[in-house]
This record gives sequence, structure tokens and C-alpha cells, in this order.
Amino acid sequence: MIIAGESSGELYGSLLAETLRLRHPDVDICGIGGEKMEAAGVRLLSRIASSFGAIEAIRSFHQLRKSYAAVVRTLKSNPPQVIVLIDYPDFNMRIAARAKELGIPVFYYVSPQVWAWRPGRIRTMKKIVDFLAVILPFEEQLYTSAAVPCEFVGHPVMDEIRQVLRSFNCSESDIGTDTLKRAARTALGISPEHPVLVVMPGSRHHEITTLLPALAETLRGLRDRHSDYEYVVPVAPNLNPSVRALLQSTLDKEVPGCVRIVDSALSALIAADCGIIASGTSTLQAALLGVPYVVIYRLSPITFWLGRRIVRVRHISLANILLDAMGENASPFRATELLQDEVQAKNICREVLRLMADSAYRSDCLEQFRLVRSVFLQKHATERVADHVARLALTA
Repeated sequence: MIIAGESSGELYGSLLAETLRLRHPDVDICGIGGEKMEAAGVRLLSRIASSFGAIEAIRSFHQLRKSYAAVVRTLKSNPPQVIVLIDYPDFNMRIAARAKELGIPVFYYVSPQVWAWRPGRIRTMKKIVDFLAVILPFEEQLYTSAAVPCEFVGHPVMDEIRQVLRSFNCSESDIGTDTLKRAARTALGISPEHPVLVVMPGSRHHEITTLLPALAETLRGLRDRHSDYEYVVPVAPNLNPSVRALLQSTLDKEVPGCVRIVDSALSALIAADCGIIASGTSTLQAALLGVPYVVIYRLSPITFWLGRRIVRVRHISLANILLDAMGENASPFRATELLQDEVQAKNICREVLRLMADSAYRSDCLEQFRLVRSVFLQKHATERVADHVARLALTA
């Protein structure tokens, strides 16, 4: 059984399911996910219902209760040899506790962000998981020092990147080259000559509708300065079609004929010269692919107020957090993060134009992103997780 609660976790679950089915063709995998996991052969008990923040979560509460009940019923009636829980801690840690009570081995993939807030969860994880696969290098020590069976396996985003690179007959060494960029633009039907910006407003309905007005004004401001810019906007496959249509129509109104909505986030990033990206996994994807970007994000005021008092990190984007952890090995450069009232067109435009025009600033950005990429190049997260899952299943 594999359980993922949002788009990034569902991606990791689909990669894992594909690998397990290649190794064990007769394996039966059920779980919670979306279209990607279903396409990878997972029999869905329920579909993902993601949320972010205290206020936003209320909208998904009813579906979460139904999903929880469906999982528990299956754990009792047809217990799996092992359950794989991917991120989504408020939901998955409850499932882990029930699975543990029923004697089902629990493999947790992608740690709760105990380094940012709620460090007491380390003690809880020790009680409810049999093995933990972490995807950030500094997380391993946090858990091993507390005697939690754990391994830094790398980041599954790098595995997905390798898949896409192979589709262009390229490898990691081609990241940042004109050859790779042109191949991606050709595949997406984008001009190889014009500057291209990738706009990534998030994978959730409320993220997109919250950020869309500022993004529309930003594109209008950029159009006035650079009429040759083209824009590619990748959207999550689980996104409601009405939200996709709203996104297309709103942005088309500002820059008619210059916006292309696509399904592949990685192809869009590879094709781009710069990005405007909502905080989330996409910022790490961009850093690993060497795409300079500005981070934007808005939460409800009360959620943001609570977060500022609880969260213990200086930055919200993963590349910046990793660079902070590197200390003196990294330069002072950090990708600009615009939050709440800072998410204004004038601020976004200013940073995009600097990343596009200031060669020294852009060069420093790309050098720091190379440092981030070096952390993951020799790791193959999905393969390693599949090894551990098979071991747990055989010993169950």
C-alpha cells in the first residue's frame, strides 16, 4: 500500500510503484493518490485531497475522513505486507499508528519537516515507523541520533529529472546547455529564439486563485518592457479543469498569444530562462535544472501569523534551506522569496528583470544551484526506497 496526499508525494509514489512493478510484475499495490499513481498501476482506495495551512485544511476535512476510513478498512480486511507513507504527516502519522497496532510494517518516505517545526515528532516517528527514508541530507543525523532507523536516499525529484532528460536523449551533464533547452522548446512548440519565462502558480486550487491576480499584473508589466517574452505555465494533472481554464483565460488576456499551458513541469523548466514559482517542490526542481527564479507565496493571514511564530527556518524554499545548511561552502546568494503583501507585480518584475539582465547576479545564482544539484547527483532515491520496501515486505 502506498499513500500520498498531494501532488509532489503522488509523483514520488508513482515512481516507486513503477519501479516495484518492474521488479515484481505480480505485485498488487493499492493506496491513495491521483492520476499518476493510477497510471503506474496503483489501485486507488481514495483520491488525494491536499491542503496547506490551518484555514485551507478545513475545505478538505470531509474527504480526508472518508480516505482515512477507507485505508483503515483495508488494513484490517486485507493487510498489506508493508505500507509506504509519503510525506503528508498530519494524515499519514495517524495511519502509521494504526498500521503499527495491526502489526503491519511501516515505511515512511519523506520526513515531516522536524527541522522547521514540531521537533517532538522525532520521538513519535521512533514509535510508529519501522524505517524512514529522508530526502534532505541534514535530516539523517536528526533521526539517527534519536535511534530512528533512517537513511538519506536522495531526492525523487532527481529521479524524475533523469527520466525527462532521457526522453530528450540527454543526461545530467546536459543540464543548462542550449542543446537541452532547444530540445525542450521544440517539444513544447515554443520559439527557440525568444526569452521564455516559466510561471508556476502552484498545484492547489486555492494557491492558483490567490496568486493569479498578481501574476496577471506581472505579465502585463513584463509585456510593456519586453514584448518578445513568451510564457509557459505547467499545471498539475489533478487540477480542476475550471481552474485550468481560468488560468489560461486570465493570462491570455494580459499577453495574448504568448502563454502556453502544458502538463510537463520539468519540460517547461528546461525550456525556460527564468521562473516565477510558488513555494513548493517546484523551486527545488528549478534549482536542480539550473533555472533562476523568484519565489512567491500567500497564505491566509492567520495561517501566516501562526507560521511565523512556530517555524524555525529563515527561508521557505528548499534550495535556500539547503544553501543555509552548507554554511561557508555556499555564497550569500539566496533566491528571492516574496511572501504575503510582498507578492506584488512591481517586486516580481524587478527580480525577474535582474535575473535576466544582471550577468554577475545570474552567474552567482547558477553556481549556487550547481552546489545544490551536487548533493543529489550520486543518489537514486526511488531505487533505494524500492530496495528497503522489498526487504520489509519479505521480513513481514
